Amino acid sequence: MVVAFKVTGGERGGWAVLHVSGELDLVTSPVLRQRVHDEVAEGRHDLVLDLSEVYFCDSSGVGVLIAARRLIRSCRGRLRLILPARGAAEDSHVNRVLGALGVRRLFDVYGDLAEAVDEEGTQPLSA
Repeated sequence: MVVAFKVTGGERGGWAVLHVSGELDLVTSPVLRQRVHDEVAEGRHDLVLDLSEVYFCDSSGVGVLIAARRLIRSCRGRLRLILPARGAAEDSHVNRVLGALGVRRLFDVYGDLAEAVDEEGTQPLSA
């Protein structure tokens, strides 16, 4: 079974939003890395990565997320991740991988797009 990896972009409330779906692995992670770089090069430094449709993430995918965090922070921007509302707090694959590698605490994680772009005080989900 071949599952397509897709990254689609948009904007919401002043935030650049990249919706990612499929497997985030050694083969596909360079695509996400390039899209993040493209967003930053175009002056968009507040970025939401919607990972709610990513069902597999390996260490190269995590590396892209960490590199994106570093890049956004170097521009004094903000990076927020979206994991499924139930899975972010409990057991999504990406959340488990980030936790197992000890890097989950580095990211502000939200349950959905509305929460992620809310400037009125929605707090990220705890690690």
